[in-house]
Amino acid sequence: QVQLQESGPGLVKPSQTLSLTCTVSGGSITTDYYSWSWIRQPPGKGLEWMGLITYDGSTYYTPSSSYKSRTTISRDTSKNQISLQVNSVTPEDTAVYYCARTGGTVYRGTYSPTYFISWGRGTRVTVSS
Repeated sequence: QVQLQESGPGLVKPSQTLSLTCTVSGGSITTDYYSWSWIRQPPGKGLEWMGLITYDGSTYYTPSSSYKSRTTISRDTSKNQISLQVNSVTPEDTAVYYCARTGGTVYRGTYSPTYFISWGRGTRVTVSS
């Protein structure tokens, strides 16, 4: 059974970089055909799919968002980990951040997530001075 665990600092100051890690166990991030997403939920709001990295290392981000240009998703295959970085954070980046094993399709360079079959428990990040 695949399990995901997010980790990272719970408090980040405005203008700094938010860095989170998702450690995957029970399966490899490179050997099946799923992708690995980052999703967040700001307080009082719905889930926001931020982007993902595929089993072969390609990255896709949500096409239109306030954070697309500030976001980088990467991986460390030796540690079976997925990472998220969001630069120049503001209080609007305060959220619970989740990683999830994802299935979907690519069309004209855009990824459309169809389902999320495994989730981490999430990690709460607050952006505040």
